[in-house]
Amino acid sequence: MQINKPEIVEEVTHAFMRYERALTSNDVEVLDELFWNSEHTVRFGATEHLYGFAEIQAFRAGRPSQGLDRDMLKTQITTFGDDLATAHLEFQRIGSDKVGRQTQTWVRLPQGWRVVSAHVSMLA
Repeated sequence: MQINKPEIVEEVTHAFMRYERALTSNDVEVLDELFWNSEHTVRFGATEHLYGFAEIQAFRAGRPSQGLDRDMLKTQITTFGDDLATAHLEFQRIGSDKVGRQTQTWVRLPQGWRVVSAHVSMLA
């Protein structure tokens, strides 16, 4: 298994940046598309624990659409072979001094790259 095959890193980076643009513009349709539509998908947020795509989708539909802009401080994407990757991001919301962390596990599925597990937290 090759770690960080350049063409796979490029594919995942493209999907990751598409997710980031959708997140900060509140493009719920793209956010839903990029999460695996499965009861096995998990997203732990700063204030919520979501199990399964339906819970994640409902959270996205109900969250505020303002104040989503953020600076990306540090990003690390690591790929494992052709079909598995992790993405780690340190970020800071515009107008805030708190630093956040985001971790995603991406898997290549028949539909394309999808987040199967995610975690978001803020440093105190």
